[in-house]
Amino acid sequence: MTRRQAAIGIVALAALAALLYLAIRQTRDLTDFEVYRTAGTRLLHAEPLYRAEDGHFVFKYLPAFAFGVVPFAVMGPDAAKVAWFALTFALLVWFVAGSIRALPDRRRALGPLVTLTLVVIARIAIRELSLGQTNVLLGALLVASFSATTRGARGVAGTLVGLATFVKPYAILLAPWLAATVGAGALAAVIAAIAAGLALPMVVYGWTGNLDLLAAWFRTVTETTAPNMLLPENVSIVSAWAKWIGAGPVAPALAVVTVLGLIGLAALVISRRGLVSSPAYLEFALLLLLIPLLTPQGWDYMLLLGTPAILCLLDRWRELARSWQALVAAALVLIALPMREVLGLSITRQVMGAGILTVAALVLVGALVDLRLRRAA
Repeated sequence: MTRRQAAIGIVALAALAALLYLAIRQTRDLTDFEVYRTAGTRLLHAEPLYRAEDGHFVFKYLPAFAFGVVPFAVMGPDAAKVAWFALTFALLVWFVAGSIRALPDRRRALGPLVTLTLVVIARIAIRELSLGQTNVLLGALLVASFSATTRGARGVAGTLVGLATFVKPYAILLAPWLAATVGAGALAAVIAAIAAGLALPMVVYGWTGNLDLLAAWFRTVTETTAPNMLLPENVSIVSAWAKWIGAGPVAPALAVVTVLGLIGLAALVISRRGLVSSPAYLEFALLLLLIPLLTPQGWDYMLLLGTPAILCLLDRWRELARSWQALVAAALVLIALPMREVLGLSITRQVMGAGILTVAALVLVGALVDLRLRRAA
């Protein structure tokens, strides 16, 4: 790419970002971002972060995350939203570009691969940006961690995964994989980063205050899980079972069995890494795709973390069996489809309430496993 082409690309992305921002401020207006900004303000005044009176917009992140949003708390509301949107848009570009750069032995031409991927993730990416969410930050940290593993920088890779757990705790899913594939040094870095992050709030709240915050975080996360279980946008395994058979005692048991099965599939894929020359990317992509399925509060826009998986499947399309091609095509259409605009709100709620996106994500999981067993990735 020439400098002129790069400059044109940057200008085009900046124009797209500006248009998206203006449209978003008329709709969802970065509603979730206000939760982070409020937490940053409370941290500055050493106030409790977790308050029941916040209702649906209660802060659910680990206390250390509030330190990261302090710069936005000291800005005015509009300036903070502009800065947060610009940051998350840039991280989205970096996440997608980093996922493409890391893809080994690419089969498809770059243009069609990028175009197809962007078509699939556009809906969930826009939803992520419109809410002011943090999954793109999580994805960017994890892609940076993966890139560090390919350079042999184990400590950096582990530290980044440790930092990512304070964005979303389920990033810890990658810690055992790091230990198994690049060594115990990476796992030690994960543990050190998490320990430092857990201790950080003592700077403001003291030892006892920090323990109180951690206890309040745990209560908040556990107490807000059940009310969100049957929401249409929840794509987690436990939510899907509750939608399919009702929220009785059987659904959680089946969810546990399914989760264990998915973890078993991931272990199977990793155990067969000797079948291919560059095994890490598919394993990394699979683990990221599992995150919204395994966490009880896995919202539809969290499927943005499946971008590396989508890239991998599109790139290795010819290696998939025809039956898998049909299933994956249907799953990608479901993920990409702007249901509310096409089907209307009522039908969209029914479709989402049937757990259809969970099934779509499970299809992608199965296809990734098939690629590994076929020695294609």
